[in-house]
Amino acid sequence: MTSPVGHNRPVRFGVIGCADIAWRRTLPAMVAEETVGLVAVASRQSVKAERFADRFGCVPVEGYEALLARDDIDAVYVPLPAMLHADWVGRALAAGKHVFAEKPLTTEEHRTRQLVALARARGLVLLENFMFLHHSQHAAVDELVAGGAIGEMRGFSSAFTIPPKPADDIRNSAETGGGALVDIGVYPIRAAMRFLGPDLELGGAVLRIDRERDIAVSGSVQLFRPDDGVTAQLNFGMEHSYRTSYELSGSRGRLSLDRVFTPPESYQPVLRLERQDHREERTLPADDQFRNVVRDFARAVRTGDRLDGLAECSLRNAALVEQVRDHAQRVYV
Repeated sequence: MTSPVGHNRPVRFGVIGCADIAWRRTLPAMVAEETVGLVAVASRQSVKAERFADRFGCVPVEGYEALLARDDIDAVYVPLPAMLHADWVGRALAAGKHVFAEKPLTTEEHRTRQLVALARARGLVLLENFMFLHHSQHAAVDELVAGGAIGEMRGFSSAFTIPPKPADDIRNSAETGGGALVDIGVYPIRAAMRFLGPDLELGGAVLRIDRERDIAVSGSVQLFRPDDGVTAQLNFGMEHSYRTSYELSGSRGRLSLDRVFTPPESYQPVLRLERQDHREERTLPADDQFRNVVRDFARAVRTGDRLDGLAECSLRNAALVEQVRDHAQRVYV
């Protein structure tokens, strides 16, 4: 059993892998956040580790095992390709490190369950980085819905689509766990759980499969609440114009937001509220969801909070993704 990190010092981080998301968003947030300290970054190629270390003021380490062996690291950030998450998250937990991992935590429900169980047994924090959950704009939506702004909930819809990536991008490789479902589709699925609850079931799904690469390039999913039939209509893909949005529909009106999954820290979200005889727009405060999630993870490590609620949602999210993958209608193009 691992003891919480004391309140009198930052949580010391090591990074496994030199991913683009780490370079652009997560490590700048770590450097800016006073409750964490970036100690080292590891790569299998020393030149990559040195490039990251030079920019972010930490130690370059060659090899992931060498980083896990360090005794000056409390927690590990894992931004590796999806197919490598289960192995290295498991190794980090076994080494006694708290783990902050990019989504998806794994690509299989049983592997996710094993990792959650291991973290709980070792008394460690394990957090899947759905960073959008930590943006304040969603709390503004909660407040309006709770106040009856749209009446009784009737439905949720969400879309996350991006333009095509270069041929050598890891999203285009089945071997690295690529494809639109596990890299992009997980966002609207997790958003549906955020607003409709974790007990959603699969109603149906369609995946558009690139025949040559054998990956899903886009898809559509319907989820529903079994107790009242409220549905979630979700679309995702990586062969589109850029879009990240959601809408909550009620008996009296609807709420919608754009840029819900990847807003820049300077972006001020615009919430739209529509009823039959009323339409308004509210500009919400800018917020830094990457710094927020890093801070929330550090708080959990320092206080001993195991974030069980988020872990349960990670398990349910993994189950839904696996059901979509196994039961969707597949159209090959």
